[in-house]
Amino acid sequence: MSNHGYSPLTTETIAERLGNVDILQEKLGSDGSQWTSREVGDGNLNLVFIVDGPNGSVIVKQALPYVRLVGDSWPLPLSRSFFEYHALTRQAARDPGRVPEVYHFDEEQALIVMEYLSPHIILRQSLIEGKKTEGLGTALGNFCARTLFRGSDLHMETSRKKADVALFADNVALCDITENLVFTDPYFEAEMNRHTSPWLDDLVAELRADTEMKLIVQEMKTAFCNRAETMLHGDLHTGSIMVTDSDTKVIDPEFALYGPMGFDMGMLTSNMLMAWFAQPGHEASPGSRTSFQDWIANATSEIWQVFTDEFTRLWETERTGILYPSAVLEDQGHTAASRKALEQWLNTVWQDSLKICGIEIHRRILGLAHNADFETITDEERRATLEAQALRFGRELILNGNDRCATVADIFDVAGSFVLEDA
Repeated sequence: MSNHGYSPLTTETIAERLGNVDILQEKLGSDGSQWTSREVGDGNLNLVFIVDGPNGSVIVKQALPYVRLVGDSWPLPLSRSFFEYHALTRQAARDPGRVPEVYHFDEEQALIVMEYLSPHIILRQSLIEGKKTEGLGTALGNFCARTLFRGSDLHMETSRKKADVALFADNVALCDITENLVFTDPYFEAEMNRHTSPWLDDLVAELRADTEMKLIVQEMKTAFCNRAETMLHGDLHTGSIMVTDSDTKVIDPEFALYGPMGFDMGMLTSNMLMAWFAQPGHEASPGSRTSFQDWIANATSEIWQVFTDEFTRLWETERTGILYPSAVLEDQGHTAASRKALEQWLNTVWQDSLKICGIEIHRRILGLAHNADFETITDEERRATLEAQALRFGRELILNGNDRCATVADIFDVAGSFVLEDA
């Protein structure tokens, strides 16, 4: 894709450059001189503007030709907006109402204009502030089940699935970021790594010397690179979810690719767990966030229960793809065999997700892109203590999670054991 004519937007140029777009005139008002805009992007990659007009507000998101977190020394193709646009349209069809509505896409300018979510805030911020969202687990469990099932060979017409795999396979640059920043860089002294030091130095050295663990990490990297099961969100963490007290939306699927279902589920679970580990660092007084930690654990458990229930419903009612066809199972009276196949499928997702969960924890503490859950804890020694608990827990999930954790409750029991070690 050519970036001929591409130019980054500014708050001063948005009205001039987008004022003739019909849908924006409808959403904002026909007179661009009455539009106002502000740049609110706080992520690692893109420009993000809120544009207000007499008729309402929209979000304008534009890709930059480099990684914003690092600068122009790390170039990045503008085509990632193309993949985000296509991912959003597919997610909207597979789980209607759970992602922002797209109003306009300009491929040459690498920009998407979409619904402004208000009064939503980023879920990670909400968790740091100790705020609960009613129905969070139900919304995210359904989103994962519906997008992962309906984007797979369990449901899709095979020609469409293969065409989609080919389409998203070209999202090479962002796949490369995941392959390196998630699965590789945390496990050696990569140039852009950083961690809370010197408090974590010994533990970091210990983790990087653990060859048994690192081989399992590389097995999961192999699965990520080779198992094109379904269209993944690709970056499904608490910074890619927006919430109110009672509503949940999923945003930012620019890392979309075809990969193993356990990747999205593991990444989401790990970020809920990191929020859980970090809560003591945000307490107004000792123990004041204990009940909120319980809420996080219950919400995570609900995500998985709803995911399992909805995936099961879809298996029974929408299994129209080339895998496990009813012609060779239910139509011949082999309902028990179909149920066994479903259980095996879900067990693979569970086991993959446990390993991904541990890997994601490691990369968020040791790699380039950290989580605000820990980073906003101002007491460095306290932060290091909580991060160390999470790091040790992550290693345990990678090495022994499949043996120790049959349920989400087991996951949090194991997590609690690492907290008790420091008590």
